[in-house]
Amino acid sequence: MKKYLEKSGKTEDEALAAALKELGLERDDVSVEIVERAKSGFLGIGASPAVIRVEYEVPDEPEMKAETKPEPVREAKAPKAEKAPKAAEAPAEPAGPRYTEGVKAETESFLRGLLERMGVKAEITISDRDNGGLLVELSGPGMGAVIGRRGETLDAIQHLTNYAVNRGSEKRCHISVDAESYRAKREESLVRLAEKMAAKVVKYKRSMALEPMNSYERHVIHTALQNFEGVSTSSTGTEPNRRVVVSYERPQRQPDNRPQSREWS
Repeated sequence: MKKYLEKSGKTEDEALAAALKELGLERDDVSVEIVERAKSGFLGIGASPAVIRVEYEVPDEPEMKAETKPEPVREAKAPKAEKAPKAAEAPAEPAGPRYTEGVKAETESFLRGLLERMGVKAEITISDRDNGGLLVELSGPGMGAVIGRRGETLDAIQHLTNYAVNRGSEKRCHISVDAESYRAKREESLVRLAEKMAAKVVKYKRSMALEPMNSYERHVIHTALQNFEGVSTSSTGTEPNRRVVVSYERPQRQPDNRPQSREWS
């Protein structure tokens, strides 16, 4: 279901930032329409703020299937006394949860269950992010299966984690899931690509489209170029072929407020 939100600010970017903060969404999750551009006026007279309208999707709550009850644990027969294993040979018990309460505990619990079903053993470390969200670092053997082709499996894990933890919560917490610092390395290469493409757009004064990317990679491109002078970014197409378009923006001419000279005869 589509919804709309109007916000104002000194500039279009300031109004957009306020809207995204209120909605708890990323730039690539919304479509933006400029209702009224900011006007500086003359000596502060006639100035007016920028007004934007943000369109975003509110997904319907999916019907959850009834959880299947776990199969009852069969009571193991008591081993014979002569075959009882020695204490040193007893299998090591799995380590207990690192986090015991709050969003971090819910995140760890969900990820442990998901990774167990994938047959992957991983060390889970959760830390706070500056924007109020959480960063989850996964490490251990078999991280290639967790990352997947171009990070597609990792994106799916992140999406499921955000849905499971935020379901039914009034305040949304954005959870970023990374494995063996894959996202940090990928971000560096995407930022270099974005800046190189933006330089070409400014040089040739024409729009250029990047290759199809997932939502996370498109978000990195949008963020990298949001303050790049002379260009703007937007997303076009449908998944899985949705891509970022870097457009050339001509510099706005400043009004000439100097008094006109008058010839006297």
